[in-house]
Amino acid sequence: MRLQGVLFFPVTPYGPDGDVAEQVLARHVDAGVTAGAGGVFTACGTGEFNALSPDDHTAAVRASVAATAGRVPVLAGAGGTLPQARAQAAAAAAHGADGLLIMPPYLVSAPPDGLVRYVREVTGAGGLPAIIYQRNNARYSPAAVAELARLPEVIGFKDGLGDLDLLQRIILTVRESAGPDFTFFNGLPTAELTVPAYRGLGVNLYSSAAFAFAPEVALAFYRAVTSGDEDLTRRLLTGFYKPLVELRDQVPGYAVSLVKAGVRLRGLDVGGVRPPLVDPSPEHVAALEKIIATGLELADP
Repeated sequence: MRLQGVLFFPVTPYGPDGDVAEQVLARHVDAGVTAGAGGVFTACGTGEFNALSPDDHTAAVRASVAATAGRVPVLAGAGGTLPQARAQAAAAAAHGADGLLIMPPYLVSAPPDGLVRYVREVTGAGGLPAIIYQRNNARYSPAAVAELARLPEVIGFKDGLGDLDLLQRIILTVRESAGPDFTFFNGLPTAELTVPAYRGLGVNLYSSAAFAFAPEVALAFYRAVTSGDEDLTRRLLTGFYKPLVELRDQVPGYAVSLVKAGVRLRGLDVGGVRPPLVDPSPEHVAALEKIIATGLELADP
């Protein structure tokens, strides 16, 4: 499984009854794939992985796989407690997912050896290709990633930590043992803001939360970066991504709830977020609407 282009992390819609709205999610995923997403990561961070029940998780995977219809790979989140992560991995495999994004384990901090054991057990439960997600309490050493990269199931590493020194050492160590086919990508929130820095390390792939609500802007940025259009890259970073990040940083959890609000602003009723997240205030929704309008204008002058 090779990932390329802009990676799409859909939100998880809820209906009036509070359950996952599978038909709405299918529309959301289909629109993203049709727009040009290179892969779908469902029931992950932007999809409120933390708030999903086992049935919710299965519903999200089922709807995403059906909507994608084999056009691009679908990867599902698996993480939290070990029994939960193993069950999610098995369910994702049973419902047609192409791979896993292994989320950080529950709360506790663990040494690299413990994280290696965790990944081994989760991948063993589903038998699917898996990408490791480094973030928060899941901080891997170069040796740990190199050990995991030798497993046939582990195909990639998503960095959501932003420690470029550590990431460079991980890349150098893994390339020595696993070769050039192991995939690295930038998984920081609003990753586009740090794409130039990651590209300096040779990490060209990245996840795009903005793609969920402004695929036109996300794709314009991707084309600008990959074609070397530094002027448009700078204008999009300055006019769209920078104010989006500044708005995001005003309230904890806005990395998810702003994305969901953006999807609603673009015409798809995906409901609000579940606690402990909060939906953006009316003032922040209005600010987001202006940011989106500026981004669309910059993307299609």
